[in-house]
Amino acid sequence: MKQTEDRQQLNYYLHAHQIESIFNAPLIAQLSLYSFDQGEIICAQGEPSQYLYILVKGKIKIYTTSLEGKKLILSFKTPLELVGDIEYVQGIDIINTVEAVSSVNMIGIHYDSLGKYGSDYTPFLQFLLKTITRKFCIKSNSLSFNLMYPVEIRLASYLLSISFDESDAHFKGRLSTNSLRDVADLIGTSYRHLNRVIHHLCTEGLIERNKEFIHVKNREGLSDLANHNIYE
Repeated sequence: MKQTEDRQQLNYYLHAHQIESIFNAPLIAQLSLYSFDQGEIICAQGEPSQYLYILVKGKIKIYTTSLEGKKLILSFKTPLELVGDIEYVQGIDIINTVEAVSSVNMIGIHYDSLGKYGSDYTPFLQFLLKTITRKFCIKSNSLSFNLMYPVEIRLASYLLSISFDESDAHFKGRLSTNSLRDVADLIGTSYRHLNRVIHHLCTEGLIERNKEFIHVKNREGLSDLANHNIYE
């Protein structure tokens, strides 16, 4: 994570996403701009939460981990998205792990500043309420997806989510073959069955696998299979 005091860039994001009005002047003065590299953990499940982040550029992956260490993907998010909002309201540790899929920029503000300058500012509170209620609806749907959709659709959706970012046409991600056991956990299947599905998608010409990586070969075909991406 890198923090920058580039107020011009920060103000650009506030204007581009039309969120200047949700902050009063004291809150805006406390905002900072943070950047995260691809694959970097933004916040980890169970750790103390101190900052509210607003995703303004890039893509993030959100997943949960069980007591047994099993991981389950919940969703991928692009701007505009909040991280740390539920934790701020509830006063709890971080609920889910959030990871940067691409290079990510976030506007951040410490909870202390939010409590001091934003606890009675109606525009900010309304924005927070709308965001949190929308999250609970999406979370309910995402958990259903992992139960209702077959593995090939879940894998296709996952590959699309890590390989492309609609806000950055130059971003082309790929899946490391070393991470396949983690991927099996994330989409809720076994490692053996995942490999069978990968082989099938390769045979269909949708993806390509070598010793190190899996690449999306036919984005349109994979998107059709994934029902235009169930995770996003």
